[in-house]
Amino acid sequence: MDLINNLNQGLQFLKIDLPVSSQTQILDYLKLLVQWNKVYNLTAIRDIEQMLPKHVFDSLAVLPYIRGKKILDVGTGAGLPGLLLAIARPDWQLVLLDSNAKKIRFVKQAILELKIKNAIAVCTRTEDLVLEEFNTVISRAYTDIQLFYTQTAKFIAKNGCLLAMKGVYPEEEIFAIQQLPVNITSIILQVPQLSAHRHLIEISFK
Repeated sequence: MDLINNLNQGLQFLKIDLPVSSQTQILDYLKLLVQWNKVYNLTAIRDIEQMLPKHVFDSLAVLPYIRGKKILDVGTGAGLPGLLLAIARPDWQLVLLDSNAKKIRFVKQAILELKIKNAIAVCTRTEDLVLEEFNTVISRAYTDIQLFYTQTAKFIAKNGCLLAMKGVYPEEEIFAIQQLPVNITSIILQVPQLSAHRHLIEISFK
């Protein structure tokens, strides 16, 4: 099955309607990622077919849970999920943050080549980012939810939320933050063509 059909099937499963131009941007992003990955080792996934479920669909599955239109993607790596969210929702504004210079170089190049107008890439650590408010702060990168909360809660606007993308249900991590003044919601994500467990942990403020 070719990539275009695969992409279409995944988008239908997720109930995401994207114009052909956005679908082309997604496929061009994957081609660019494969190309750069040979030199810069941006992701452990080498096969472009595997990148669709493991990167693209995994990123787009969070779309219904994003609050507002101003989003911070912390530890974006190769632009995940931020670049995919920016392509899917051109009316949103995204800041893609990572302290790894080579990964941010790639993200900046992708933004340039794919003509993505609503995302900027910033190379710095979370604690050094200029304080600004976002409706949603999201991350695939944090291994520990408590650390994610500690380092990023200051960026959340009123009625905003933190979203931690996880694999299996992170029971111990959630237990560790139960004393915090927050509401915690665990959402099971159904990612097409992916058999692995995926959870989204939403943290909002009481």
